[in-house]
Amino acid sequence: MADASDVSDGNGVGGVLHVKGRVLVGPEEVRDELWVVGGKVSYARPPTARDVTTVSGWVLPGLVDAHCHVGLDSHGPVDAGTAERQALTDRDAGTLLIRDAGSPSDTRWIDDREDLPKIIRAGRHIARTRRYIRNYAHEIEPADLVAYVAREARRGDGWVKLVGDWIDREAGDLAACWPRAEVGEAIAEAHRLGARVTAHCFSEDSLRDLVEAGIDCVEHATGLTEETIPLFAERGVAIVPTLVNTATFPGLAASGEGKFPKWSAHMRRLHERRYDTVRAAHDAGIQVFVGTDAGGSLPHGLVAAEVAELVKAGIPPLDALSATAWAARTWLGRPGLTEGAPADLVVYGADPRADVRALAQPLRVVVNGVVRA
Repeated sequence: MADASDVSDGNGVGGVLHVKGRVLVGPEEVRDELWVVGGKVSYARPPTARDVTTVSGWVLPGLVDAHCHVGLDSHGPVDAGTAERQALTDRDAGTLLIRDAGSPSDTRWIDDREDLPKIIRAGRHIARTRRYIRNYAHEIEPADLVAYVAREARRGDGWVKLVGDWIDREAGDLAACWPRAEVGEAIAEAHRLGARVTAHCFSEDSLRDLVEAGIDCVEHATGLTEETIPLFAERGVAIVPTLVNTATFPGLAASGEGKFPKWSAHMRRLHERRYDTVRAAHDAGIQVFVGTDAGGSLPHGLVAAEVAELVKAGIPPLDALSATAWAARTWLGRPGLTEGAPADLVVYGADPRADVRALAQPLRVVVNGVVRA
């Protein structure tokens, strides 16, 4: 194999980028090289290649973080400078495609930046009144759900994000946010407008109504059980477990122990069985994708850590890798390292299929054909 340190002077701007070594086009499809001309992938050597920059190593399509929040921190929307730093942190970690799973900030300006990850937006979170984090969501009542889903479906990039459950202060525990009839109408309206719907869900009780109402994906999905896992598999509902977020549940439980002991005990139980839940979902045939939940209370750039968590949960390494690479891009309708696709790729010094920990040390990050990091 070519020397992974073989990088010539230059960064490919205005020239041709030659990527050689082991190009992982798919889980089993490996090529020896690709060329980047005009920012696009080509497997044909240019007839007159000049000003060539060479990068060598193990090559993956740009990684996917399917649950990320650019333009958001723990207090709400952030300024453009902070959002830029968030996007750059993700980029430098190898994340070049983000499904932004809810943000109150307008980040459309990122689309004009050739050096930043590509973003698929789900609009702003839609939550029940006083049933979510302050300054994050549209906070509404069920009678307005269809109208707000339609609004965000038109504003987003083919996704809408609901808050499916949250703590009910009167009950002192997690509880579903939406009646079945209203959420069914809202999901049908999103589908009519060409958008898919996902929902934040921690608890068990919210899942059946959402799936039977036609939801496309569930975030976190810590409440999956032996009863609902087959339903998800039958209906083709994907999950994004965000295990690096679930790791924070014990701390959250401790902070709420005095006021909401029932909720705290529930959060601990969800945390304790988190790996069993994800493994059971995968074994049942449910599609599992990588998402970090960065941008709320978590930092950006955690995609490698989330893949490692999926492997720790018992998902085969190649499946965990696909959940942030080939399968994830197919699910989101974006190309990988195919002929004519935008040249968004990451170069590593070791085979990430053999050890996913290689993802934590990218050698080069290429965005739109230019070496950026």
